[in-house]
Amino acid sequence: MASKQALKRLTKEYKLIVENPPPYITARPNEDNILEWHYVISGPPDTPYAGGQYHGTLTFPSDYPYKPPAIRMITPNGRFKENTRLCLSMSDYHPDLWNPSWSVSTILTGLLSFMTGEEGTTGSINTTESQKKILAKRSVDYNTHSNRRFKTVFPEIVEENLKLLEKRHTEKDQIDELEAKASKRSDPLLEASKEKVIDIEDINDPEDRIRAEEALRELNKEKAKKDQRSSPLYYIGVALLIIIFGVFVK
Repeated sequence: MASKQALKRLTKEYKLIVENPPPYITARPNEDNILEWHYVISGPPDTPYAGGQYHGTLTFPSDYPYKPPAIRMITPNGRFKENTRLCLSMSDYHPDLWNPSWSVSTILTGLLSFMTGEEGTTGSINTTESQKKILAKRSVDYNTHSNRRFKTVFPEIVEENLKLLEKRHTEKDQIDELEAKASKRSDPLLEASKEKVIDIEDINDPEDRIRAEEALRELNKEKAKKDQRSSPLYYIGVALLIIIFGVFVK
């Protein structure tokens, strides 16, 4: 249970963070427990986390602000282990370094700064930039469909996420359709030669003319083979060859 001082301090900090939220950060306390805060960091541009959405928690001691909170990140991110206490100068790993004047905004701004850096600590992991970008792309879907606490604490963000995911799905379908159409298209000159909508003499570019002539030759070869196979003499000839072969085998 929060002390009177912790309750007063955290209530004041919530009001301040609502009125003046730090860049890329949203945070609020659990409605049933003011000592448990939830935050969302939006990945800053020009970082591997751009477009990502990272949910985590701050767990404050009952005698806050005299002791620091435990810091965790829940959304898979490629920088920290999920749901693991992080060793940072403003976390409960280092009460000796804690400054009571620091606030929720200070803590989360420091966490974001550390996240976008490369320094290692207890709770951090090593992944490639490509892996971080993949996790950033998947983070919205993870929070919306697999993160129960996120859905409980941030219902309005979930609604925005659903719209974003639907938009992504629609755009993907459109891209897939365009790619499918593009894959069915062949050489325009070949198509034109097949339909005989152009005359070779009307093609001015030498390379295009050569390609068109080659396409016409291939088309004529295919037509000649088809005509030959469709001729009755072709089938009679094949039958005679089979009979002669059979006689020699005997």
